Amino acid sequence: MSQPVGETFRSLPEMFFKRASKYGDRPRYRVFREGQWKEFTWRDMETAVREIAAGLIALGLEKGQRAAIFAGTRPEWLEADLGIQAAGGVTIPIYQSNLAGEAGYILRDSDSRIVFCDGEKTLAKVREAVANGITLDDESHANVKVDKIVLIEGTAQGDDVMSLADLRRAGRGSAEAMAKVDERTGAISRKDVATIVYTSGTTGSPKGVVQSHENHLAMIENSARINVLDEGEVDFFFLPLAHSFARFVGYFGLYAGSTTAFARSIDTLADDIRATRPHVIPAVPRIYEKIFGKIQSTAEAGGGLKKQIFDWAIGVGRRRSALIQAKEPVPALLALQYAIADRLVFAKLRDLLGGNIRIMISGASPLAREIQEFFHAAGLLILEGYGLTETTPALTMNRPDDYKFGSVGKPIPEVTLHIAPDGEIFAKGPNVALGYYNRPEETAACWDEQGWFHTGDIGEIDAEGFLRITDRKKDLIKTSGGKYVAPQKIENLLKMQPHISQAVVIGDNRKYCTALVALDPDSVPGFAQKHGVSNDPEQVSRHPEVQKAIEEQVKRVNEKLASWESIKYFRILPRELSEAGGELTPSLKVKRKAVAAHYGDLIEEMYS
Repeated sequence: MSQPVGETFRSLPEMFFKRASKYGDRPRYRVFREGQWKEFTWRDMETAVREIAAGLIALGLEKGQRAAIFAGTRPEWLEADLGIQAAGGVTIPIYQSNLAGEAGYILRDSDSRIVFCDGEKTLAKVREAVANGITLDDESHANVKVDKIVLIEGTAQGDDVMSLADLRRAGRGSAEAMAKVDERTGAISRKDVATIVYTSGTTGSPKGVVQSHENHLAMIENSARINVLDEGEVDFFFLPLAHSFARFVGYFGLYAGSTTAFARSIDTLADDIRATRPHVIPAVPRIYEKIFGKIQSTAEAGGGLKKQIFDWAIGVGRRRSALIQAKEPVPALLALQYAIADRLVFAKLRDLLGGNIRIMISGASPLAREIQEFFHAAGLLILEGYGLTETTPALTMNRPDDYKFGSVGKPIPEVTLHIAPDGEIFAKGPNVALGYYNRPEETAACWDEQGWFHTGDIGEIDAEGFLRITDRKKDLIKTSGGKYVAPQKIENLLKMQPHISQAVVIGDNRKYCTALVALDPDSVPGFAQKHGVSNDPEQVSRHPEVQKAIEEQVKRVNEKLASWESIKYFRILPRELSEAGGELTPSLKVKRKAVAAHYGDLIEEMYS
């Protein structure tokens, strides 16, 4: 059963402690430790949170002071987060993948003197930031000051470092500090700041978004009115908790009373999903795109009768999906055909995802409608939502019983949307954050005097109340001929092609549009074998037959586009865009300026 409407709390740690009291010895999370999957109870997690909070109080953390978490997604992340808040502090998340300078910028800007690190690598980055300082936009040099580093894994060496186990030991060893945990938690109001979340920054330095307990609790409580996650269900967790979408899922699992299965890593997702058999999977579009691409390439490789059966099953599934979307009955003959298709094809696909999947959730960036419809044909519902870090993190959601593919759903309860004359989406609601930390001018530019938050996204609301995002206001391309082009639409069409993994459309202030595309890694071995070249993506990308194949796929996309937005030329990248290469944010959004800088020569070739 879903949680009752109207259940409210004063703070996030109060919510957690009351839930832990309610659920006690029920499983709270599953995690792979010492070669096997282990379960930990709500009581186990409560003990950890209380000891961390008491340890921080013993270290001298005062109400409102900041403490950072520089770690990957793991149970200790949530425990440290709630421990910081229960001690009256403010949590500062840092992506595990951030470089030393990026982490140092956040530590200094937030004035975080305590930082949790998950291992030797993040510890080394903090030490580098402290030793070298950072260069800021508004000053040539700034020091980073950290009083204490709490090491989640590894050996703590140095006076400024202590292990998480030692922090917890210090907490439970201080009766005074343990007594203060309930006192500090009880003193938190919904209006108090819970966390400052730094945007991953596709352009410029990251901005700290100030989010209150009210922002998070309103988001949770209103989302509980939408039956997305039920008590006792298993939700699967691998997204970086420094991202607001993942943070919301983590908090919502606490509110709903779910069991969270933590993936070992992004590389073991398939095995971990099969092992933990989740009911709900939240992910970013890139993950669904890769699953879609893998299924497509596997079907192509099967060939012959297998490919014919697969294509027939997808056709049947799409016809059934169209009727369900239109809320029309499925004829008996089509239902029978679907049952056969399900037995032959779709059930096997769902088994690869553990067999229990009820809902998959997509957020952080746009998901192509064609991918949603493909999964729905196979009996898997992907619900897309929309929001920003500044809206903690959602404004709209598709519902299990009220959805429309190609849209990002209807406003969640208590959220109001307004479409400005230029198409920009304005929003109001209790989940809209308080502003940017230490940036009054930028706050005033995005939060107007009437209380509307200006999202920077372009969209439209249809007659049924569903919102459709057409593009980022600042990402719109304006050709030298004065035509506006929405690059994300074209990029999604390109990524739907069988051998294209990623695409970036170029054309701002240019005569025409061009594209940089990356080959789907699953297609590279087949291309290499077919054309007798080494299994090297860069070598494969230069082969004339591969160029010809991609050219045909670009032509197919152009048939769906107006002349001014069609792709005149393309270049195949030697590798996929990556976070390590500096072209993607930790939430896998494309950094367009970085791509343009890295591949400037290829871009100029297309305009020379």
